[in-house]
Amino acid sequence: MESIIVSAHMRVIVSIAIVLSMVGHTTPVLAHAQLIKAEPARRAVLDKAPTQVRLWFNEEIEGAYTSLSVLNANKKPVTDAKPRVVSDDPKSVVLVLPDLEPGKYSVKFRVLSVDGHIVDSSFDYTVKSKSKVQDK
Repeated sequence: MESIIVSAHMRVIVSIAIVLSMVGHTTPVLAHAQLIKAEPARRAVLDKAPTQVRLWFNEEIEGAYTSLSVLNANKKPVTDAKPRVVSDDPKSVVLVLPDLEPGKYSVKFRVLSVDGHIVDSSFDYTVKSKSKVQDK
């Protein structure tokens, strides 16, 4: 009977040690840039075409290693302009857009956070009419 109790205690101790070691190793994985806001937003349906795409991240990004493009329904880039990290907000990047026709567009981005992690993703938005957004 004592050996069963000792064996059960050992299993509990080993299980606790495994869980603690797993928790200790997951913290660094969470430390990379994440997209927290986008204009236009993911899956937005807009009455007027945007003049730019702007993305905000939860930490600073490396401007020299940032790519951001907008593709039309034929998967062709709508501009040759280069994205730029916003000077007074190093956590955001902007791409100026030309006049866009109505249709579905894909935003593709790849950024390197200052901690060395790469974030690579995309999302779509739709323009319903040809009018441009008025500057505020």
